[in-house]
Amino acid sequence: MSASPSSSAQAAREVLAARLGELRRDAELTGQELALRCGWSPAKSSRIERARTAASDSDIRAWCAACGAEDQAADLVAANRQADQMYVHWKKLHRHGMRRAQEEVVPLYESTRRFRVYCSNVVPGILQTEAYATALLSTIATFQGTPDDSPEAAASRVERSHVVREGGHRFALLLEEAVLRYRIGDAGTMAGQLGYLLAVMALPNVSLGIIPFTAERRVWPLEAFYLFDDHRTSVELLTAAVNVSAPSEIAVYAEAFSQLAEMAVYGSAARALITAAINSLG
Repeated sequence: MSASPSSSAQAAREVLAARLGELRRDAELTGQELALRCGWSPAKSSRIERARTAASDSDIRAWCAACGAEDQAADLVAANRQADQMYVHWKKLHRHGMRRAQEEVVPLYESTRRFRVYCSNVVPGILQTEAYATALLSTIATFQGTPDDSPEAAASRVERSHVVREGGHRFALLLEEAVLRYRIGDAGTMAGQLGYLLAVMALPNVSLGIIPFTAERRVWPLEAFYLFDDHRTSVELLTAAVNVSAPSEIAVYAEAFSQLAEMAVYGSAARALITAAINSLG
């Protein structure tokens, strides 16, 4: 379980870079000749072709034009954008605020039948109350230096959570016990959030497990990740969201989830941990 969460994005960039290299060689151009035609330095051509520097859409169009392969540009630009979507920086995603980012994932949530979610730091968005989400998103906006539309973004986040109660979706959610203790917002906000966890546990399509502090670790605490059926894994890093689509990497996260699930407690034992966290709020 040592695969880098950004390796899918890098692999996609390497495939694109290899294709650009093929176009250059087919055109019988040296790197220096291509750079001259494109109007940039030979070093830039080398970095792009070795996947050391991500090519922009305009770089790809210039490269294709220099190689007499303008008909290839559209497909390569599309592949480049797909690679960019695999590794999305939060500051870029939130540059106009966070509400839009909440709305953009609604189709993915509505089409997913089986959710497997692991969180080691905060309550997963799909189970957040509006007050908790507002407090969390405001903190994120301040840290990132992006526009703070946390009330609107929180309302959108709660709205997309309708899938928990509608549409025949199944949820397996794992939280580290620390999530119950980290103070996001004031005591009232935390009490409301923890109380909501107790309520949602009663839903027949929801399995909520808590990994106790005292659990013997067979898997160390990981970054938060979301498995959407067996088609996609979204991993939340400090600076970026990583969208993994390679089957081999999705399998690694599925195995990690399975092992983490074995360490969790459920039912009355999980409720006892949540209730203890509520009581600790004073």
